[in-house]
Amino acid sequence: MPRPLIYILLVLVALSLIPMGILYLGHSTRDRQTTRVQIVYDMDQQFYYEAQQPDDFFPDGRSMRPPVDGAIARGALQTDTALHEGRVLGDTTFVDIMPVEVTRELVDRGQDRFNIHCAPCHGLSGNGNGPVHQRATALGEGNWAPPTDLAGQAVSDQPVGQIYHTIKHGIRTMPAYGPQISVEDRWAIVSYVRAIQASRGARYDDLPEDVKQQLQ
Repeated sequence: MPRPLIYILLVLVALSLIPMGILYLGHSTRDRQTTRVQIVYDMDQQFYYEAQQPDDFFPDGRSMRPPVDGAIARGALQTDTALHEGRVLGDTTFVDIMPVEVTRELVDRGQDRFNIHCAPCHGLSGNGNGPVHQRATALGEGNWAPPTDLAGQAVSDQPVGQIYHTIKHGIRTMPAYGPQISVEDRWAIVSYVRAIQASRGARYDDLPEDVKQQLQ
């Protein structure tokens, strides 16, 4: 192929790329006066307000509208008060029956969550002698309130709903753990606390056969 023809072809190829470059430039850049060139029209150019941008359409001058009173996020509607609050529906009475099925897996999950969130203060055995309490006692903190013995009579007599309510909302100097622990994990911890209470006064006859064989 003659050399001049090769040069002409190269120039034509270069010129053919110019329109594509212009389209790309128009689609990827824009200023306040012109909109982007769109090969396929979509909703890129619809008007919208920036965050905190004022708007004279509303009496309060705000473009960002607050949620309607009583609005609940999708999936956040909690109609089962026994499950979510540990209370009887329409009453302040705490439930005394677990609203979830108690299984070995649930108790094991409760032990895992208990060791993470509760044991630092209440201790692994729930007797209230966790490392945080030991440290506070060693420092002589005058305003430190000793953690409750979870296997003591006072907590053992509480309905399961009250123990759940304490985990979620806290009590006295104990903070609320509701923001940190899910609903399911709260009930798992309650089931494990009940297991701790049962183990404190357990007798040999109460043990499973496999445990009895291990002790023998």
